[in-house]
This record gives sequence, structure tokens and C-alpha cells, in this order.
Amino acid sequence: MLERLGLDLPIIQAPMAGVSTPAMAAAVCEAGALGSIAVGAGDVSGARDAIMRLQALTRRAFNVNLFVHAPPRRSSAQEAAWLSALAPTFRQFGAEPPSTLSAIYQSFAESDEMLRLLVELRPAVVSFHFGLPDEAAIRALKEAGCFLLATATSLAEAKAAQAAGVDAVVAQGYEAGGHRGLFDPDVQDDCLGTFALTRLLARNTALPVIAAGGIMDGQGIRAALDLGAIAAQLGTAFIACPESSADAAFRNALFSEAAHHTTMTRAISGRPARCLANAFTKLGLSIGATPPDYPVAYDAAKALNAAAMAAGDGGFGAQWAGQGAPLARLLPAADLIRALGEELRAAG
Repeated sequence: MLERLGLDLPIIQAPMAGVSTPAMAAAVCEAGALGSIAVGAGDVSGARDAIMRLQALTRRAFNVNLFVHAPPRRSSAQEAAWLSALAPTFRQFGAEPPSTLSAIYQSFAESDEMLRLLVELRPAVVSFHFGLPDEAAIRALKEAGCFLLATATSLAEAKAAQAAGVDAVVAQGYEAGGHRGLFDPDVQDDCLGTFALTRLLARNTALPVIAAGGIMDGQGIRAALDLGAIAAQLGTAFIACPESSADAAFRNALFSEAAHHTTMTRAISGRPARCLANAFTKLGLSIGATPPDYPVAYDAAKALNAAAMAAGDGGFGAQWAGQGAPLARLLPAADLIRALGEELRAAG
């Protein structure tokens, strides 16, 4: 994989929706690692713009990430109950909750237009989160020359990715920030840690394994490689980079006590995701109602965050971060890659 993609270092910058940018991905690529952008949280027009901006900034390989989630199961009664439960918090900020909710993100599994865009623009790497597209989509992307990655949180998911023809698997440990890549968020999550999962997949699948979750420095990368990974994927490590699109509230929280208390929550988006402890995660623990399915619940969360931000409160954002958050450092993306490379070499 490293040779095919022309990488100098076994490092991948995670595709973090709402944080990763073409500028950050390009800086990572130019420094010899694999930069990534996430386009699953936008439409095809936005995806085209992001990919073309990145192509204009670097000629090196980069990764484009898609969400392959099942369509949400809609219940007007459940959605009304959720909005009612959030209403008192909205009113604290002088706002009212929206009257209805929408499925704000379309799954790649339902978007022929997004598939056509990727086949047209031919990014070197395409990655999938929350599941796998169908056989026809995988075949079309491979025929376009794309190297395919898929997130797996278990051996069963990794074997499904292998059977589908994916080229490598991202072993997402429970430590990882952001959304769990569970194919089905309603099945039991065994909460496997990064290193246990990496070793399990390295021994029991034929796929190259990329370790992800809690890795913040060269020593962590070395440990992942020693367990059989071919590369490590880091996300939280890049949040504070000046090229990221994290807002000031997120950046400040990352360097606060909240970094020591990340928590898994469904309240923000409707899917389990690891976040810095903040006012929204606390609210989620106190609400008796069940959030709607992803991404419908996210529509309500974004509205509440907007109301809070308008009132000067930055504690209701989706501040996705992993358990390694206290190890974050304030460096430009290229400098961070260089530091990681030096630490990796020093670790042997």
C-alpha cells in the first residue's frame, strides 16, 4: 500500500467531517503521509469542490471518505419526543427547537451521483465508514483505479470488507474519536481497543491493517506497526492544526480538562461517537427520550449548537475527539507529520 500510494511515512490523517480541510490534507500529503477529506457530510457539489481544491494543492495521493450508513428509520412520535426533551435547553438560549427534523446526510449507498463523481475525479484512495457499498459501486471504483479502505470495529466487519473486495481495513479501536464505524449501531459493540483489534485483524484476515484510535505520537505508531499494522491513522492529533476547521470553542476545549474525560454518546447524532465531555454530552445523560436515528438526531443537535453559539456558549458542539486528546499539540499539519516521523524513527 505505502509503495503504491507513494507514501514516505506509514501515517494517515483521519478524514474528520467538520475538521479536515483540503488545506490540511494537502499539507499532510506534501509532508509524505496520506491526507484525507470527508465528504459524507455534504452534497455532491460540495464534494466536487473539496476534491478539486485538494487536487489543485497536491499531486500526491489523498483519501476521500464516504459515509455508508443505513437509511434512518423515521418515527414522527419519536422525533417529536426528542425535540420536546431538548426544548428547555433551546429556551435557555432564547430559541425554539425546529418544528420538524430532516435526514441531513445522504448515504453513499443511495447516491449514484456521488459514485459518478468519484469515478470521474478518480481520487487515489476512497474510504468507507459505517458500512460497505454494494458490489457494483466497489467494482466501479476499483476500475477507476481507486484504492479502497473500510473501517472495521470487529473481525466480522473486517471479514465482510475482505469479501467485498476492499483493499485494506482501518481497525478502529474504542479509543477513537468521532463516530464508531459500526456497520449496525444496534448490535452489541464489543468495544475492542485499538491494539487488541489491530492484532486480531492482522492475524485473522488477509487484508493490510491500519490502526486507528488513541494514537497521538511516533511511539504509538511504532506500537501499532509492531502489532502487525502497515500504518496508523490519527485524527485527534490534527484538530489543533491551524489548517483544520475546528472552531475556537473546540480548540479551547481540546486543551482543557475536558480532554481528560472523553465520552461515548448517541445524543448528538443518533449514533455512538466519542466526544470531549461538554454541555451536550451531559445533557444527553439526563434526557429520558431516545434520540432518532442518525443523521436525523444530528439535525436537532446542529440547531441547538447554533442557538448556543449565538448566545456565546460553545459547549454544545460535536467536539469529536479520542482518548489520546490530552496529548494534542499545537503544530501546523506539515510540522506535525515531521515530528511524528522523527518520533517514529527514534522509537526504532
